Amino acid sequence: MKTSIKLTDMHFFAYHGVMEQETKVGNSYVVNICMDADLSKACESDNVEDTINYALVYDLVKAEMTKPSKLLEHVAMRIFKSVKFAFPQIIKLEVRLAKDNPPIQGEVKCAEVVICE
Repeated sequence: MKTSIKLTDMHFFAYHGVMEQETKVGNSYVVNICMDADLSKACESDNVEDTINYALVYDLVKAEMTKPSKLLEHVAMRIFKSVKFAFPQIIKLEVRLAKDNPPIQGEVKCAEVVICE
């Protein structure tokens, strides 16, 4: 059986960026995570200890988002490693990190980095 847990559209305000203004003014970010794992035991037991506690995953993401970085890639990889370490039962993990209205010339909704295995 394939089971997945997704945390969709987690919104954060943070201070990531290469440009000095980005680290002072900040920006809006959206994080999406998809975790595949064998959760068949949780499906039967109804016990949170048998699954991936998504409240704890959110806390891990939030902690990494508070640490300023120059690159989205760096933040996304920190999130990836943190979640994977905390929940080694994850078989497949995808982390998507998007910066709203990136500071580029032109109209772009977001710039997004995707890390998956």
